[in-house]
Parts: sequence; structure tokens; C-alpha cells
Amino acid sequence: MPNIQALILAAGRVDELSLLTLDRPKSAVPFGGLYRVIDFALSNLMHSRISQVGILSQYQSTSLITHIGNGESWDMVGRHRKVSLLPPSSGGRGCEWYRGTADAVAQNMEFIVENEPDLVLILSGDHIYHMDYQELVHFHLAQKADLTVGFVKVPLKEAPRFGLGLIEAKSGHPGGRLREYREKPAQPISPWASLTIYLFRPQVLFEVLKSPAGGSPPLEFGRDILPEMVHHYRVFGYRFNGYWGYTRTLEEYWQTHMDLLVSRPKIRLPEWQIRTNLEHERIAERQPVRIGPRARLSQVILTPGCEVEGQVRRSVLFPGVIVEEGALVEDSILFFDTRVGAGARLHKVITDKRVSIGEGSRVGGKDDLSPNRVHPGLLSSGLTLIGHNTDVPDRTAIGANCLLYPHLDRQAFPGTSLPSGEVLQ
Repeated sequence: MPNIQALILAAGRVDELSLLTLDRPKSAVPFGGLYRVIDFALSNLMHSRISQVGILSQYQSTSLITHIGNGESWDMVGRHRKVSLLPPSSGGRGCEWYRGTADAVAQNMEFIVENEPDLVLILSGDHIYHMDYQELVHFHLAQKADLTVGFVKVPLKEAPRFGLGLIEAKSGHPGGRLREYREKPAQPISPWASLTIYLFRPQVLFEVLKSPAGGSPPLEFGRDILPEMVHHYRVFGYRFNGYWGYTRTLEEYWQTHMDLLVSRPKIRLPEWQIRTNLEHERIAERQPVRIGPRARLSQVILTPGCEVEGQVRRSVLFPGVIVEEGALVEDSILFFDTRVGAGARLHKVITDKRVSIGEGSRVGGKDDLSPNRVHPGLLSSGLTLIGHNTDVPDRTAIGANCLLYPHLDRQAFPGTSLPSGEVLQ
């Protein structure tokens, strides 16, 4: 088995996720009741027996650093097993922010050289999927590839959002020679979208990251390196046929959670054996779930510390969520320690941590917006998003597509109602 150095790209914020990435990178956004998005990449590496991992962190990294700890949650502690957090560093030139995926790896070239890997596996830390990377490695070695790129099939109407590859068809093989690559083309060249999974021979990686004579250094793999590299190196595309959750927008993030609640979910968390840090947010210390005698639940994910006295339908409740008697929560995602007061009603609401919804309040509901009143961060999704540590007063009506910033106390609310499409900060 070759010595593989994995690098997880976990530095970025995604504007489309709005308040969820205001104080954390996308890789540290909570997901599925217990997890963080980066848990999927880390768990895939653990199950693939790849235990030398560097995490390239940058934006608001406190939450990510706390979550990763020393890596023991993913069995990455030991003589030949470790997780290293790699902030921006440019050596003697001083510190610069990571300016793109390729620049982030280039700034950590010394880290790669010191570990002397046979292969370098570069992954995005903000996708929801399950993959055995050893199958990718076997394909890469069999093809004597300089680079193998992972791809997943997407609907053609969605394809212009992604980097796309034209992969040579080869009967009986999971992939083929990558004949063309274009980053987010207006006209799709194929339905195969990049997973931001790159498996390099180290010597080739060092070559393509060098600045051309008299030119600027490459900043992005998809934009600056892959389109030309396919013509000069042995570059292969590997087709992945499993579930892949992109979750780049709030609507995609919400829908991916709803996908967990169907009778036969495509995201099979028990089967995938996703690991997380149970010390983060005190998950391991929480009491068992308590369900009151009048509670009614249907298609719900409950986690330690939840207390439910009211009704919950088609929703995901993170640890410590309390739903009081007479309250109704539908089609919602409630983060850690959210409290829903007695008689309150929530429909298509996402709350960040430690949000309090006052008694008798109405949040979300039917989307009655005209197009010019849709907040751009909510994409007409009908979702209402409430930032962490916000306290909604009793008997307050808040419409659909509203955005409530963090740390709002009851005095911050202008009255007893907030119309659809409004922003409060």
C-alpha cells in the first residue's frame, strides 16, 4: 500500500450559506444532527486507511480547530497517524491568505516534502458523500496516471455550476483518460462534474504548482491547472456513482437534510459509519432524549439532550433542542440548544445555535413574496434563517424568506411582526 498524504481543503466560506458561515468555514457547518460537514471526508479517509492528513484552514477557523482536536475521533493519533492543521504560510515572504485551492497547497509544499509521500490526495472538506479512496488509488496506479480527478454525474441544467470533464469511455473501467476539462463553462461539455478530488504523483504536483517564467502563479486547480494539464500529462477521470451532496446553497443544505428523513435515505449514516467529535458541543455529556406524553413526532431525527413536549414533523433536531408543549415544528433544522416556546409554530426554519423562539410566535410559512423582495442569500427558497444567540419575543410573527442576524435580543425587534423577505440585524 503506497504512503499517501491527504490534504483537506477546509479554508473557505460560502456566501450562499449566508449566516451559517458567518462565524465558521463551510467545512465546520453542522449537519445531520450530530456531525460537521468535514466529518464525511475525515471518515472516508479513516475507512480508507489513510491516516496522514493535513487540513488547510483559514476563514474563522476556531470552530473547525475545536472540532478536529487532536484527530482521535477519526483514529488519527499514533506513530504513523496524525492530523495537522495548516494555516496560511508563505515562508520567508511572510504570511498571505490562501488565494485559491492551488495556492493553498503550494503554500504547504514543505509539509508535503517532509512527509515524503508516494501519492498526494487533495480533497474538498465540504461535500456530503461516502467513498473508499483505495478504489481510486488502485485505478490511478493501474493507469500509471500523473493525476486522477474524481467526477460525479449531475443534471445537465446544473452542470454550468461546476468544473466539467470529458472522460474517455472505456468498457469495464470506472474511468478513462480525461480529454478535456473546463471550469464552469456556459455550455456543458459533459454531465460529469468535478468532486474536487485530486490524486497526484508528488513530482507532477510540484511541477504544475510552479509559476511559469515571467507569469503569475496558478491559484486554482480547476481554472488555472487542469485545462492545460490534460494536454501534457497522463490525466484520468474517475467516475463516482454514489450519493453526493453539494450543499452550497441554503436550499441545497435544507434539501439534503430532508433527504435524511425519507423511508429509504440515500445518505445512509449508520452504514457509512461517519465519525464525529462527541466532545464538541458537549454531545457526549448530554442526557438521553426525553419525549413527553403529549408529544407527536413524524419523520424526525432526534439527538442527545433533546426534549419534546410538542409536535415535530420532517425535521432535524440537534443536541439540546427543546420543543415545549403545544409547539409545532415542521420542515425545519434546529441547531444545538434551540428552544421553541409553548404554542410556537415553525415552518421551514433553520436556527443556528442557542436560538430562543418565544411562546406563541409564528416563524416561516407560506412564501408570499414578489420576486423583488427576495433576499439574495435565501434564493426564493421559502426558508427563514435565524442566527445564533437570537431571542425572538413572545407572540411575534416572522414571515418566510427572512434573515435574522446573530445576537439579537428581544429589544432589537421593531414590533410584533416581521414581513416576508425582511432582514433584521
